[in-house]
Amino acid sequence: MAKNAYEILRNKQQEEFNKFPMGFAFSDEQFKEAMEKLGLTEKDTDKVVSIGAGGFIRKSDVKSFNEMNNRLDKEKKEAIAADKDGTGFIKDMFLYELGNHEYIITYDLTDTLDSLDLTMEDVEKDPRLQKGLQMARKEYLDGYNKPKNKTDYER
Repeated sequence: MAKNAYEILRNKQQEEFNKFPMGFAFSDEQFKEAMEKLGLTEKDTDKVVSIGAGGFIRKSDVKSFNEMNNRLDKEKKEAIAADKDGTGFIKDMFLYELGNHEYIITYDLTDTLDSLDLTMEDVEKDPRLQKGLQMARKEYLDGYNKPKNKTDYER
C-alpha cells in the first residue's frame, strides 16, 4: 500500500513546528516552566506574545514564526496545485482528515474542510477537489464497510 502523501507532508511539518521554541501553559506552574524553557523568567511577560490555545513565543521570534507558518502553508498549497487530477495528494489529504475527524460517525464534512482551510464552495468550484473528495469518501467508507474476516461474511 502506498504511503499517504498528505500524511507524510503533515508529519514533516508537524515535526518542524514542534521544534520551534514555544511554550504552552494552562497553569501558573506550567507557565513558569515554559518561560524557563524559553530562557525567560515568569516575570518576563513583556517579552512573549500569545499564539493562541495557551501557546506563546518570544516576541523576538515572531518574524521567524510567521515565516515558518507561511512556508508550511505554501508547501501544502504547492502540493495541492501539483495534483493535476485530484487522485494523489488531494485524495490523500481528504482521506486523512475524514478519518481524523471521524466522518464515519458524523457524516459531516465541516470539521474536515475546516482543518484544510477549505469551504464547500472551494470544493464545488474546483473539479480536482471534487474528485479527490469523492474518491476519499468512497475509500474511507468502503474501508469501514468491508468485512474484516471470514466470520463477518457468515453473520
